[in-house]
Amino acid sequence: MDIRPIILLAFAALPTVVAAGQPAPLPIIDMHLHAVPARSQGPPPLGFCMNAAAFPTVQTGADWSAAFMGFFKKPPCDDPVWSPEADQELQERTRAVMERRNVYGLTSGDLVEAWKAVMPDRIIPSLMLSFASTPPPVDSVRAWFQSGRYAALGEVTIQYQGRTPDDSAFASYLALAEELDVPVGIHIGTGPPGAPYLGFTRYRARLHSPLLLEPVLVRHPKLRTYIMHAGWPMLDDLLAVMWAHPQVYVDVGIISFGLPRKAFHRYLERIVEAGFGQRVMFGSDQMVWPEALEHAIRAIESAEFLSEQQKRDILYENAARFLRLSDEERARHHGR
Repeated sequence: MDIRPIILLAFAALPTVVAAGQPAPLPIIDMHLHAVPARSQGPPPLGFCMNAAAFPTVQTGADWSAAFMGFFKKPPCDDPVWSPEADQELQERTRAVMERRNVYGLTSGDLVEAWKAVMPDRIIPSLMLSFASTPPPVDSVRAWFQSGRYAALGEVTIQYQGRTPDDSAFASYLALAEELDVPVGIHIGTGPPGAPYLGFTRYRARLHSPLLLEPVLVRHPKLRTYIMHAGWPMLDDLLAVMWAHPQVYVDVGIISFGLPRKAFHRYLERIVEAGFGQRVMFGSDQMVWPEALEHAIRAIESAEFLSEQQKRDILYENAARFLRLSDEERARHHGR
């Protein structure tokens, strides 16, 4: 079954103005948005230093989890973004940014259906898949895709359980995605610093490598997949995979606001310089800091090494191509 009509319908009713008589800003597609509870990253409020210049450190042998949480409770910057304490405020603040910047988000998380009900014109529901608990049966996933409940599979977070993309437990889901032509977004790359000491006991640095995706790509050549967080920091591995497998796209994910801005720009510039700029998609990985979405957008807009066309490619055009939107849908998003 071709589910492209489901995605097209999800975009069909998108508004072309933000206020009476005012044209909408150029559209942005966020391929990595989350609809999660306000407590999902820890007891709120949590302060995040966007593009922080340094990460917390501890003495050898000290408790890393306490230091890490202290980083959010007492953020070492003058202008942290504070997470809301209630789910409703998280939704409302995220919606405000999406409407102001004309963002449409491929969205996963526990509250995705609730957000979809409130923002039907902006939320494209995607199924998050983890092996932290028993995953849903493949037959159920098939039914959800065929009914239009979900339009994509992702974020796939099995890396946190120490699983690789070619893990046998994941094989049936990949086969289904290829069969139904469902987009798949796989977390390959950065998690929270010190992840193995924050409860993710099987998380390993080697799992950042995009090379781990290669057996899956060869086995499923028609799979429409993208690497979340652009496989940071394994740049050479990423470039090798993108060279050998031209069907692979990436999104920039949390490195757009979680890394120092220069470090993010250096990483992105290398990908673009290697000739892969048209396979880079915007993704914010916005979780509980709504304004992080704005910071992530600015990280692309402020990249002096990108031309205006390259910025538009990353913020919209590449994702529109990946999702196979029609000319009519693109024109509608642009208010034409």
